[in-house]
Amino acid sequence: MKLDWNLAELPAIAGRYLLSLQITDILDIAIMVFLLFKVLTLVQSTKAANLLKGLFVFLALLALSSAFQLHAINYLMSKMVEWGVLALIILFQPEIRRILEQMGSKRFIAFFTHTEAGNVLEQTIGQTVLACTEMSQTRTGALIVFEREMLLDDMVRSGTVLDASVSNELLKNIFFVKAPMHDGAVIVRNGRVLGAGCMLPLSKNVNLSRDLGMRHRAGIGMSENSDAVVVIVSEETGSISVAIGGMLKRHLKPETLENLLRNELLPQEDSDSDKQKFGLMNLLRAKKNGGADDAE
Repeated sequence: MKLDWNLAELPAIAGRYLLSLQITDILDIAIMVFLLFKVLTLVQSTKAANLLKGLFVFLALLALSSAFQLHAINYLMSKMVEWGVLALIILFQPEIRRILEQMGSKRFIAFFTHTEAGNVLEQTIGQTVLACTEMSQTRTGALIVFEREMLLDDMVRSGTVLDASVSNELLKNIFFVKAPMHDGAVIVRNGRVLGAGCMLPLSKNVNLSRDLGMRHRAGIGMSENSDAVVVIVSEETGSISVAIGGMLKRHLKPETLENLLRNELLPQEDSDSDKQKFGLMNLLRAKKNGGADDAE
């Protein structure tokens, strides 16, 4: 079929097409764009990103072989496409599993009660920053997992089940070097400690730096297998790190840690409006200055 459209007619044709769109068409397009965005966000910075690039290259070669009439290559690649769906399911099995887990763990009620939960999380973040800063100074190792949408009940059951508010004193007592639960991780849900001494999966990334110990590898592994935010305090150097989505951010200052946790755990509007109200970095500075005064 030959199209004899003139360039001058294109705006009119586009206008008629847009006028013919219905609300259901717009909703359909919006849902598809959202799903595509979520898929691309999920595979970004993971091994699935390279697999997806390889898939695009394969489809491009298939189109070129058809355009240039390379019959042998086109025949072989067409046969490969017939098994493509099964191959994609096998290759993207971890990512597909993560998507299904996220869909099954959505807690819609949190959307309607985010104000109260936000206040609790503000206090939780402040107490966590204070505890991590003091443990960093004493080189006390720590591993704190902040659960988000994916439930971590299996991890909680691997340790000691608790139900307590997050506080500076509680975290320091749990990770005290002679405490029975100091080697495991703390799981935090909605501002409360659910479990301590929990076992986390180790990262399978073979490209990690060799100077990273088991605590860091467990934190990265937890972030690879869930959407959790994992805070790590090194026992050897005292440095503070955060693992998110398999990526590790190292050597964080207390104020950087606080800002990062706010951005990841709080609704954006709550993070902006309540920053001055609940920012417990002032408590840190006051305590530090008070300690200096006492020393004098």
